[in-house]
Amino acid sequence: MAGERSGEDIVSDYLGQNPQLAQWVETLRGYCETRKQWLARREFILRNMEAFPTVEPGVPSSSLDRLLSLSMVWANHVFLGCNYPQAVMDKIKEMSEGIVVTDAPTHRTTIDGVRGKRNATTEADADSCVKKAKCGPNELDSRPAGRTATRPVGQKSGPPPQAPAEHQPFFNRLYKAVAWKLVSAGGFGPNLDHFEILRSCVESCKQTLSCVFVPLKDIAGLPTARTQKEGHVCEIRCQSVYMGTGYGRDESAAKAMASKEALKAFQGRKVTVKICRRRYKGRDVEDLMLLDEQPRSQGFPPALSYPFQDEQLEDGSS
Repeated sequence: MAGERSGEDIVSDYLGQNPQLAQWVETLRGYCETRKQWLARREFILRNMEAFPTVEPGVPSSSLDRLLSLSMVWANHVFLGCNYPQAVMDKIKEMSEGIVVTDAPTHRTTIDGVRGKRNATTEADADSCVKKAKCGPNELDSRPAGRTATRPVGQKSGPPPQAPAEHQPFFNRLYKAVAWKLVSAGGFGPNLDHFEILRSCVESCKQTLSCVFVPLKDIAGLPTARTQKEGHVCEIRCQSVYMGTGYGRDESAAKAMASKEALKAFQGRKVTVKICRRRYKGRDVEDLMLLDEQPRSQGFPPALSYPFQDEQLEDGSS
């Protein structure tokens, strides 16, 4: 009907009458969301805030985290065709009742109740939705793990300046995969199999994890009391990007702790690949690091591996 108002119009009018709420809700927009995706997810969030009475604009809480996680699950199900455990699907179907997404891609897994015109989008096009979201140039997902862009002749040892921008699109997708996985697991917590969650998410993005183990007693620079302890240290990377370090009584325990530390970075609004300085074999080097938005009060642990070393660094370390 000509006089029927869309959900977007109703939401816009509502936010126009509540400017503080409007300002706050805009801070929830994801780094890689298109305007179409964000407007749909924004409506999902606002419609369901009453179902989470402890949610207060601008106040972090577990209820807000769960609402945002469910909104992300719903949006990526609608726009990318992702599927989840039946209990999660039933929940987001109930929460999205009444939301109309016009011209939404139609997938075999799309839940009922989302009205969309079928278009040429296919399963193979799902990844292109992410690429169109202004995440940055030059995908590296097809490159083998541990490879990065070629370093110009004469550049010092370390990742090339363009490396963070080239790796960022992959980690944006990995961020979403981890968010979906944690929602289906009931949220981040100490009792999860952190390595299995991280491994399955990375492999769903068609990459693999790299784990390096070093006996704790073999790491130089630790206090004497620390070096006397038995145990191992594990460092986890993906696509040459450092993700986490963990200590344990054996390699399995160290890997579990490193995975837990790596997953902590995915608890914020986004993850960012940056070039940072850290120690490797007693020398300061530049390394690719995956970081969250939280300020760091202390430095990074020393690197156990360094994918960017050249012959000069190797000779100087031997």
